[in-house]
Order: sequence, then structure tokens, then C-alpha cells
Amino acid sequence: METEIAETGTTWLTEDEQRAWRIHLDVSRLLMYQLERDLQPFGLTNNDYEILVNLSEADERRMRMSDLAKSTLQSKSRLSHQITRMEAAGLVRRENCESDRRGLFAVLTEQGWDTMRQVAPRHVASVRAHFIDLLPPAALAAYHEALTPVAAHLREERGKV
Repeated sequence: METEIAETGTTWLTEDEQRAWRIHLDVSRLLMYQLERDLQPFGLTNNDYEILVNLSEADERRMRMSDLAKSTLQSKSRLSHQITRMEAAGLVRRENCESDRRGLFAVLTEQGWDTMRQVAPRHVASVRAHFIDLLPPAALAAYHEALTPVAAHLREERGKV
């Protein structure tokens, strides 16, 4: 291993760092899989739910498509396809932006709002059962404290793109 460090200039992960990284990956994948599975009876994906949350919390339950793409970390093209599927399901609609003819809004429909009100309590119960309630309050606080600088760094990096 020493030779690899000299040859590549890479500082390899220590055993403790490797364990922490791998458990993070494992929990991230397993948790998102489980949350998605718990949304399936409602015909929703994690991406659908994230869009519904963003729209339900926005003024007038609407967001510019470009802002929604940024908020959900999706390309404009991918979001457009996602919104098309959600429009077909009656959850959202697109509206033209009067102040900017090129701009479009994604708007939560009444059916989308009803779906959100029905799904949100079950989603929160799923988050509790598979994450929050498994950690003691001190560990949850430490987890938040530990990951806050990582999230801040990644948001800053995202802004550079």
C-alpha cells in the first residue's frame, strides 16, 4: 500500500474511515430503497414525493421548473420527464410564466395536494420506523452535527457548477 501512495499521491482511507464510509453507503441505499418501497402503494417514487413536498411547501403550491430542478438535484430534462409522468397521474400541472414567456411553473393540483396529505403521515411514520426511532436522541444530534459541514460543502460545490 505504501507504494501506491507514493505512485498516485492518494491518501487511502484508514480502516476506521473505510468502515464509516461503507456504512454510510449501505444505510443510504437501504434507507432510500425502503422509503421508496413504502411509497409504492401510493404509486409514488422518492422523486415524485420530493417534488410533491417542494410544491406543497412553496408559495401558492407552485415553483418555476428551473428552481424545482435545482431543489431536487435533477437536470431540467429529467425533471421535465418526471413532471410529464406526474401530470398524467393528475398530481401536477404546468403553467406558463406571465413575466417570462420562456419560463414554466410546476403547480400542485388539488389531487396532488390530497395525495400529499394522505401520503405524508405514512412517509413520516416510515422515516421514524426505519431511521429516527432507531437512534437515541444524542446520536441523532451528533449525526446532524457531523453531517452539517458535509452538506454545506456539497451545497457550495454544487453552486460552482
